[in-house]
Amino acid sequence: MSLVVRNLSKKYGEKTVVDNLNFEMKGPGVFALLGTNGAGKTTSIRMMLNMLSRDGGEVLWNGKPLDTATCNVGYLAEERGLYPKYTLMDQLIYFAALRGISKEEAKKRIRYWAHRLEVEEYLYPGADPAKQAEDTASGGKSSSEKNPENKKRAKKQVPKKADQLSKGNQQKIQFMTALLPDPDLLILDEPLSGLDPVNTDLFKSIIREEIAKGKYLIMSSHQMATVEEFCTDIIILNRSKTVLKGHLNDIKKSYGRINLSLKTETDVKDLIEKAGLTLVTEKECEYQLRVSGEAQANAFLKMLIEHSVSVITFDLREPSLHEIFVEKVGDAHED
Repeated sequence: MSLVVRNLSKKYGEKTVVDNLNFEMKGPGVFALLGTNGAGKTTSIRMMLNMLSRDGGEVLWNGKPLDTATCNVGYLAEERGLYPKYTLMDQLIYFAALRGISKEEAKKRIRYWAHRLEVEEYLYPGADPAKQAEDTASGGKSSSEKNPENKKRAKKQVPKKADQLSKGNQQKIQFMTALLPDPDLLILDEPLSGLDPVNTDLFKSIIREEIAKGKYLIMSSHQMATVEEFCTDIIILNRSKTVLKGHLNDIKKSYGRINLSLKTETDVKDLIEKAGLTLVTEKECEYQLRVSGEAQANAFLKMLIEHSVSVITFDLREPSLHEIFVEKVGDAHED
């Protein structure tokens, strides 16, 4: 399988919001679509999924135009897409049906993902979460299904609706809708938005599992550390145009090892200035410095030793994705 996005373009009046977007995924992995707010990321995703008309370009899946009716795609949108006044279970079964999943099979998958995403209490009111976990793991029926009295008591509980959930738990339900069809292509637009650290780790573990299954993932996120953790290839948009594209490791290597983290026991700003290094940040004898390369860094280390400076940390590294992103789109602003 392969995904090809070729010359994707979109205008609103005279304003170009996506200008000839091109990228390709020749095999499974994670591709990052990055940019500031308003750069055209979400518009690009919607055009890829035929949710929005294109002014130009094409999207091919296995050499044919991508059609969500025949291509198994899962999509987690940045905006909340749940119906606020309908029960969560009814919505999940409905969304599964849209992907051709029978009601019986949908219930099995919902039970699995409810346990995995820790939202059983919202989908199975009145049930014992510990017992639900046991039943899910064993593949058996829930306690309410085994015992009519338990079922009767559970029915007294009012099923949860979307507007009764926190932002983070709504995100879990939406993630579940994307995962229910067991998609070949999974598109995640700001997947960690609104999540606390515990649930962030939960989402990350599921994303790793999908990667291990050989899925194709496209991720759009403002959390550069997360992108760097998962993605192998990236594209950065600035004001609708592509400003950087390629394999992340190759991009970082092209910059060289120019960032130096230094921690000492005494103030060395005078030596930093004397060595001609650029001071980026400073905090209590901890310095983030910019150097021209390894030769300048080594000469500076020699200077520190000659001045009997006690060095605690001396770490020369390539720039992070965050630093590269800021360099490429630092002058961008939301229109």
